[in-house]
Amino acid sequence: MTSEDVLRTVEERDVKFIRLWFTDILGRLKSFALPVEELPTALERGVRFDGSSITGFNPIEESDMVAVPDPATFAILPYRPQEQSVARMLCDIRTLTGAPYEGDPRYVLRRALERAQSMGFDGFEVGTELEYFYFRDSTGTEPLDRGGYFDLTTLDAASDVRRATVLALEQFGIDVEYSHHESGPSQHEIDMRQRDALRMADNVMTYRTVVKEVAHAHGWYATFMPKPMMGENGSGMHTHVMLTKDGRNAFFDDAEPNLLSIHGRQFVAGLLRHARELCLVFAQWVNSYKRLVPGFEAPVYVAWSQRNRSAVVRVPQQGNVPDQSAARPELRSPDPACNPYLAFAAILHAGLDGIARGEELPEPMETNLYHLSHEERLRAGVELLPATLGEAVELGAASELLLKAFGEHIHDRLIEIKRQEWEDYRAQVTPFEIETLLPLL
Repeated sequence: MTSEDVLRTVEERDVKFIRLWFTDILGRLKSFALPVEELPTALERGVRFDGSSITGFNPIEESDMVAVPDPATFAILPYRPQEQSVARMLCDIRTLTGAPYEGDPRYVLRRALERAQSMGFDGFEVGTELEYFYFRDSTGTEPLDRGGYFDLTTLDAASDVRRATVLALEQFGIDVEYSHHESGPSQHEIDMRQRDALRMADNVMTYRTVVKEVAHAHGWYATFMPKPMMGENGSGMHTHVMLTKDGRNAFFDDAEPNLLSIHGRQFVAGLLRHARELCLVFAQWVNSYKRLVPGFEAPVYVAWSQRNRSAVVRVPQQGNVPDQSAARPELRSPDPACNPYLAFAAILHAGLDGIARGEELPEPMETNLYHLSHEERLRAGVELLPATLGEAVELGAASELLLKAFGEHIHDRLIEIKRQEWEDYRAQVTPFEIETLLPLL
């Protein structure tokens, strides 16, 4: 849509309020509403707001920001009344001079895409698989069912809610490939069709909001917490990626046994080289590291494979007639509570570094890495992902890649916020310690 399209649609559809959406550096959605009469001015000049209260934005002495709506993201909220309706647009954040704001995650992703274009690529496309749980409410983890992977009928209590969610996503213009019950009790997945990275990051923010809004309308609570239930699989955001060149998949080469072109192999090699430091962005919460443990279908080891889901990167095997949709590496370490703008930017920079350096891709690890001993993994040269947020923070703090990808402002603020989260967590005395140690010590 253009600005003119937005103004015409607003009049035709009886829109009375416009919500402007943007994200803080942790990927949490922020919003404020305008009466429709203010929309022409907002589209022309943007809307000023105080950024000092937004996590990771400027301090109070330099707090004035401008939210500039992106007309291409206009959509009417399907879960609000359709008479005197409410629409939303995502925003780019700018300074009062009109320059892009260095603390805006959307701008970070735009810069990464510009780097890809400067290296001769048309674009960067992403497909995501976000998992989540439904619970009775936000105060506990009582599931709605005890279903498992692909279960239906009475074992899938939320099939109608998931259907309503898919219909709402489609009204936002988001194409859904399929949806299903996941392996954990009351765990679900809705897969969005591949899009360019910026639009997919916008779609992830919309997806998380829609899932929660529809669940709330049915009296339930939806969570993207990476590991809410002990003893069950956590929730991931498996991310498929593809660079395009001359309108074609730059990673595809049907002359290669694994279908990966030289650029595809170098891109994956770059992801592996930086996999440990990228965890600060992909798994940014204390709870994220309860998911990244052996035995629960989450990646733990820095390796790639075609079949092995314990590896960080998987290049799925293809059928007898592979086509341009093949050779889309799947990164398995991100979780659905990450900031998608920063995550996709970090993936792109890491892969482009692999191409720029001419990185060599090691042999795939098709053995189940969970079954290897520590000594066997050392001999094979397989590293582990960070075991805690504290470890990930220090790797991220020393990362030249993340500093280059995010800029000094976001990099420094992210490290500061996450160090504090880790210190706050370390100071806690947990029920586990009380139950196991208090009777003994």
